[in-house]
Amino acid sequence: MTDDHVPAALRAFIDSTNRGDTEAFLDGFTDDASLDDWGRVFHGRDGIASWNETDNIGKRAHFELVGIEATDAADTVIATLAVSGGGYNGTGPITFTVAGDKLRRVVIAPTD
Repeated sequence: MTDDHVPAALRAFIDSTNRGDTEAFLDGFTDDASLDDWGRVFHGRDGIASWNETDNIGKRAHFELVGIEATDAADTVIATLAVSGGGYNGTGPITFTVAGDKLRRVVIAPTD
């Protein structure tokens, strides 16, 4: 897998989390972004900041990109990430919808 297949917004999501850089992480989302973590939905910068504190950088999460696949929607990819840290640990799919160089929607749940 080459970096040309990884949207810049997804790469920023991974890199800012791994660095523990909250500001860069939050700056990687559009103003109207949403993040759905197994049905818990967080909206906008404040909502995503809350999730980030309780489930991501606040838990010292670290992501390793295992694979990426295209979807029928040109702006959406499914990335398989290996997650480690002080919270969830495991490997699974996350669906990322991008808008330019930012994330518009992130869905953490099994894909059909």
